[in-house]
Amino acid sequence: MTDPSPHILIVDDDERIRGLLRKFLARHGFLVSVARDAAHARRVLSGLEFDLIVMDVMMPGEDGVTLTRSLRETLQTPVLLLTARGETEERIAGLEAGADDYLAKPFEPKELLLRINAILRRMPEPAPEATVPKVLQMGPVRYDIERSELMRGNDPIRLTATEVQLMRIFSEHLREPVSRAKLVEDLGRDKGQAQERAVDVQITRLRRKIETDPKQPRYLQTVRGEGYMLAPD
Repeated sequence: MTDPSPHILIVDDDERIRGLLRKFLARHGFLVSVARDAAHARRVLSGLEFDLIVMDVMMPGEDGVTLTRSLRETLQTPVLLLTARGETEERIAGLEAGADDYLAKPFEPKELLLRINAILRRMPEPAPEATVPKVLQMGPVRYDIERSELMRGNDPIRLTATEVQLMRIFSEHLREPVSRAKLVEDLGRDKGQAQERAVDVQITRLRRKIETDPKQPRYLQTVRGEGYMLAPD
């Protein structure tokens, strides 16, 4: 039996763009649903599950960054934001809100396809049923590597797909520095300072979920001149 096609939700107030993306992604094997604004997207999401959300930032009413931040309270579904070219602060705000990646408009559809496939590859595979979980303890927080679950006591801490992939990378290199360039590469991003800055933002967000004091990290440490290192108890 073949795996079902990934289901993508396109959220954009431009009807022409919605139609073009829907046809393009459908031709490449995806199931595609569309929403014209944040309110419409909420209604669609209340009844369907998606593998990825592609969302425009600039929409009338609730914008894409605000919607992403709100969705992160209940959903782990990856989000790819479409931003205006040159709006660096807008992109950083999107990543801080919980987006997994961004793409500046105007863009080539092929680049969107590459970004989508890169995000979907980062999604964790289901854990085998009969495996013994391997757990990393970080003070009151613990991370189950097999299940890709972060817990504080009995309370789960939601991780984005990118944060899960970061934890997987660090778990494979415990107590060893991982360079920003390697993180960019392993996350399937394009090389460059902008993407390294995006990784810094993701690390900051991940620290807020792991550390008691994110400003003085004990477990997800910065190793000067070498990168970042995960050092559990």
